[in-house]
Amino acid sequence: MAATPAPRSVFLAGRLWLDFVNTDDARLGTRVDTIPSFERYVAWLEEAAVLDAERGAALRRRAEQQPSGAAAALVEARRMRAALRALAERGRGEQAERARTAALEEINRVLGRSVGTRRVEPRGDDGYIRSFVPVGDAFGGLVIPVIESAVDSLVRGELGFVRTCADRRCPRVFLDATKSHTRKWCEMATCGNRAKAARVRRGRKQS
Repeated sequence: MAATPAPRSVFLAGRLWLDFVNTDDARLGTRVDTIPSFERYVAWLEEAAVLDAERGAALRRRAEQQPSGAAAALVEARRMRAALRALAERGRGEQAERARTAALEEINRVLGRSVGTRRVEPRGDDGYIRSFVPVGDAFGGLVIPVIESAVDSLVRGELGFVRTCADRRCPRVFLDATKSHTRKWCEMATCGNRAKAARVRRGRKQS
């Protein structure tokens, strides 16, 4: 039997933490978790340039030796993802205090027990990335770069420009960085084109 292909990771949200929220993705209205395993979680962190290949390989070896630790790290990541989704979807506007408070509690809970070294490292395209190397627990702190991305958005006041895709079947979120702040779709090639096609079909029916 052929192996099931790994779910496709997408990076279109404009901020790491929003891309992480979007790992709880959608395919034509059906929710799909694109990090269903610790292996896929590590792969996503590599694709996001949070981990390099060497550290990713070391984590996979450690996961084989300590499966309970890897499983706990995945549970932690999903718990944080749920808090960040609530922040992205409900963290703006007058009625957003509860979502913001709950997200901050989760953020500070993880930051408060993270022990490690923060580093700035070069990327292959002449850019730089921030990384967090935990001390002791190999799995501890894997989600820290995601959390710090969310903190950056909070500090910069970007929460008011976080949007949910206008396609009701799509749960993806993104930062609307357009000058007019009128971006509606997570991706024109998918949701945007579906909406355009639907408008064309309605127009034909009415003519």
